[in-house]
Amino acid sequence: MTAPHASEFRRLNPVDRTAWIHLALNVTLIGGGVALASLGHTWATYIIGQLVLGLGFTQSFVIIHEAGHRTMFRNRRLNDAVGFLSGLFALIPYPTWQLVHNRHHRYTGWQDLDVTTESLTPRELSRLETLAIDTAWRFWLPLFSIIYRVQNYWRIGRITPFLPEKANKQGLWLSIFLQLAVYAAVIWVVGFAELMVLVGPGLVLSLMGQDLLILSQHTGMPTNLSHDRHVDPFPPSQQEEFTRSVRLPNWLSWLLLHFDAHELHHLYPAVPGYLLGQIDYSPPNEVNMFKWVREVKTLSGTQFLFGGPGQKDQSP
Repeated sequence: MTAPHASEFRRLNPVDRTAWIHLALNVTLIGGGVALASLGHTWATYIIGQLVLGLGFTQSFVIIHEAGHRTMFRNRRLNDAVGFLSGLFALIPYPTWQLVHNRHHRYTGWQDLDVTTESLTPRELSRLETLAIDTAWRFWLPLFSIIYRVQNYWRIGRITPFLPEKANKQGLWLSIFLQLAVYAAVIWVVGFAELMVLVGPGLVLSLMGQDLLILSQHTGMPTNLSHDRHVDPFPPSQQEEFTRSVRLPNWLSWLLLHFDAHELHHLYPAVPGYLLGQIDYSPPNEVNMFKWVREVKTLSGTQFLFGGPGQKDQSP
């Protein structure tokens, strides 16, 4: 079955009421998780609080993704405001997220031109890199979602070659300093040790889940290498073959604004994530999340990250 043309879904525009529901739920999850972790008098209450926080932090990551596309709310400024706030909980500066994620959608299918996949292009790994990657993958340590953040959204020097010339580099640095200042203020008021007890386990659980979500979307899918030659980007209608969807339980998919429907998102990036369920199309690369995890966890980390179907060499 061929994917429907994007013009069929122009009616699927942001719905503010739905967006407010998800945002209110996100605030409730994070606030409730903190309350359970701080006010609870039993280990059971504390553990439940951390699980709730894990869901809340993960939803914050999804909301910054939605706001960056400006498909969370109808109003552009409201999207940006929510993106900034969600970025605080997602540990991602919103301005760099916007630029890098837009680049990701433009160059999906070109591994060395996509900021988020460029580091996975074929290369010789050092022993230390191999050990770190394999150990983290084997023991479910959230190394990958941490590196994903640092490399793609905090290291302005690394991402500068991928950004448009008109990008406001000073503005990006300012946003990073402001976000770090907020974190410093929270640590000063609460105390680092107390903050880690309060939200640390929930944050780690969220990053562990995001490892799988992020890596499931394109890792191991066919891709191309440009070798610094000029190439034409693949339009959204042609990006399906480079993308994988991992099907989550219905309640979790709804909570995460159907972030698991990644093929549909690349085909129709202008459609809000929370409306992707209205598209009557079954993507060919969709797999059950738990089945996919079982399969990829039989591989070493380096096999999984660097041993996919291979890249199509586009050099002459």
